[in-house]
Amino acid sequence: MEVTIKGNKLLIEIELQEPTPSSSGKTLVVATTHGNTVTNAMINDKPVIIGLNAYIKP
Repeated sequence: MEVTIKGNKLLIEIELQEPTPSSSGKTLVVATTHGNTVTNAMINDKPVIIGLNAYIKP
């Protein structure tokens, strides 16, 4: 995952994966950080932490 700040926007670039059933089985995950991830992007000298799940409905 690549995270940058441009102006007043947080830009997140993450690799897509083959749709995989979520743990509940209700959705198909297409991108995830697998929990919270500390990034190199900084706000007020503190790292931005991102937890991301992108999914589709079957």
